[in-house]
Amino acid sequence: MRQYGQLQTDLKFNLKNLVMQFRDFKPYIKVSSLTLGGGGIGQVWGETTSEEAIQTVRTALDNGINHFDVAPMYGKGEAERIIGKSFNGLDADNIFFTTKCQLGTLPDDEVYDKLNHSLTRSLDNMRLEKVNLFLLHSQLIEDDYKLFKFNEIRTKSATTLSCFFNAAIPAFERLKQEGKIDHWGIGGLGQEEAIIQALKHSQAPSAVQCVINPLNSAGAIGYVSEVFNPQAILSECHQLDIPILAIRAVQAGALTSSMDRSPHESGFDKSDFDDFKKAQPFRELANNWGESPARLAHRYALSAKGVSSVILGVKNRIELKECVEAETDGLLSRSEIQQIENCLIN
Repeated sequence: MRQYGQLQTDLKFNLKNLVMQFRDFKPYIKVSSLTLGGGGIGQVWGETTSEEAIQTVRTALDNGINHFDVAPMYGKGEAERIIGKSFNGLDADNIFFTTKCQLGTLPDDEVYDKLNHSLTRSLDNMRLEKVNLFLLHSQLIEDDYKLFKFNEIRTKSATTLSCFFNAAIPAFERLKQEGKIDHWGIGGLGQEEAIIQALKHSQAPSAVQCVINPLNSAGAIGYVSEVFNPQAILSECHQLDIPILAIRAVQAGALTSSMDRSPHESGFDKSDFDDFKKAQPFRELANNWGESPARLAHRYALSAKGVSSVILGVKNRIELKECVEAETDGLLSRSEIQQIENCLIN
């Protein structure tokens, strides 16, 4: 197996000859078509080392990626700390940072304090004075909605619309006025009807993270609704001209050659492993086309209408290289997209 240290020079040589595309994204005007996410470098998607995570961030930067998306939940702040270590002393002009807060549902008078405390800790971890985009990391639901699964964690993991409209939006706006954030947005997960109401609000989010993959599946994080349709959220964003950041391009590993982690003992991520089985025809198609499944899945997400950037869950430079090469390969044709989607129809 090639060592990361041996790979670094190769990656910089090979990838620097590739040209990263930039796309329209209203909060930043332009953003790289790939975003380095925090799940991989925070070890949500398998193990890596702090050193390798830092080198992955710096290699992403060297090769044109200008947006970095993390959260306190990724490795209990590890992804944010990796960003802080990676950029410490580096010129961060025209580089954009996103972090998040799992707010849950709180009394209105506690919401600002929770968001501000979470953000302050994130800024300390990232060694920044502000973030460009601050996202709600809990899932949106109507006030009387009962979660399809794990309803016992409803208050912690889901934010009701009344809490969101009455307290969270004013708190986000206050943080903007205080100069701690430039923009705020939502994660695009939860109860479909609640998310659409949030998108149509007079103070709409500046950006939404939308699940985009050939399975049209949110996997384990789609536990709020029995039937969650990511395409419905995507379509609504198109109609309302709300900027889109794509997540779950490989659906937590289900659209790769092999799952790089064991199922969680709680059974929480069982649906991710079920999706891996469902994706076997996709792997066969990728093989027939001479593509790796992960590379093809990223090209699928990059080809989706209206996507400003696809957020990567890579944990090392090997995985990063594959994604950058997928971006360079260009968009899929309508016919290729149709073949991919048809192969996954049960």
